[in-house]
Order: sequence, then structure tokens, then C-alpha cells
Amino acid sequence: MNSRSTSESETLYCVYVAIGQKRSTVAQLVQILSEANAMEYSILVAATASDPAPLQFLAPYSGCAMGEYLCDNGMHALIIYDDLSKQAVAYRQMSLLLRRPPCREAFPGDVFYLHSYLLERATKRSDQTSAGSLTTLPVIETQDGDVSTYIPTNVIPITDGQICSETELFYRGIRPAINVGLSVIRVGSAAQLKTMKQVCGSSKLELAQYREVAALAQFGSDLDAVTQALLNRGARLT
Repeated sequence: MNSRSTSESETLYCVYVAIGQKRSTVAQLVQILSEANAMEYSILVAATASDPAPLQFLAPYSGCAMGEYLCDNGMHALIIYDDLSKQAVAYRQMSLLLRRPPCREAFPGDVFYLHSYLLERATKRSDQTSAGSLTTLPVIETQDGDVSTYIPTNVIPITDGQICSETELFYRGIRPAINVGLSVIRVGSAAQLKTMKQVCGSSKLELAQYREVAALAQFGSDLDAVTQALLNRGARLT
């Protein structure tokens, strides 16, 4: 029993919540996880696009309850909400049917509380309680990479950071297609080793300068040696 308990406390259990996705997409995901033998430690909660809006609204809370059960019993859990934009749309649909006053983008006024209440349930228990943990990874869908819309601006302040991907970078062969300028972390260099700080500090600045110069270089061909070296350096980094 002791060895089994130790094994469970060291295993990272995964809870994947699929919200508003197609049934074929969910079935494909199950097949991928099964081929990788990942279903042994994974739980999949699905409220597909064909399900009613209340089920899509409640699916994240159901998955969170499962993750909290693992956390409360001294285990470690990772929960992924894919994606909370569709949950917000389902909640908007329910609110409009109930004739609640709409706000920005027709979402109800308490949509921020909807996501903050869910995401702030992620925790790390102390050794005196259960020593378990629950890590949350919310996914937000943007329109043409615009993170200034209502739902992204609501979720970004709640999290400890974000990773922003771009379709344009993906088609250019840059994979993972991560936008370095928009992707940040609240902890920052405080959690990095000294050598990592030295490398990342200059690399991030060079990438930011590269994106700025690359946009301007499209309008002219006469570039000085410093600018050309910066473009070559940025191309190698990406």
C-alpha cells in the first residue's frame, strides 16, 4: 500500500476538458492519447459542439472537480480547458435567453467572474493538508491573433503568463509558432538559472528588434551592415 501511495503521489494526472469541439476532433484526440498510452493517467471531459449550451458551460467545472479530488487526496493534477472562449459563448447564449442585460460584445457583465472563479481554484496544498497540486492551462481562441478582445483581456490578468501562437508563423515554418513579443510570464527571470538569464536576456531583446526591423525592411532594400547583421541573427534565432 505504501509503494502504491508513493507511486500515485509522483504521477501527474491529466484532465482534458474539450468545450464546443467537433466529435471527430475529440475522437481523434482519444486515439492519439491511446496510442501514446496516455489514457492510463488521463481523464477526458467532452461537451461537443452538438451538445446544449448548459453542458458546454458546466463541462469545465466538472473537470475542475475531478482535478480537485486528485489534489485533495495528495496527488498532482494538470487540467486543460480547451477552450474557455467557447464556454463564454455558451454562457452568453444562456444569458441572452434569460434576457439578462448584455455588456461588451453581448457578453453578460459577470463573465470575468465566470473565469476567475474557475481558474483561481488551481492550488498547491501544504504538507500539513494533502501536499497535492492542481495546475491549470486555459486555452483562449483569438480572432486573427487579436488579444485585445473581451475574453482574452479578461483571462490574461488572471493567469501567471501566456503563450501566444500565430497562424502566420506556423505557415512560415516556425514551429512552435510562438509570438515572443506577446508571450510573457509573471515570474520572469526569478525562476531561471544564472546562465539561462544571461542567454535569454539578450535573445529576447534581439528577437524584438528583429521583428521591428523585419517589418521596416520590406519597404526598402538599402540596409546598412548593422541592420543586415540584426536580420541575419534574428532569422537564425527563429
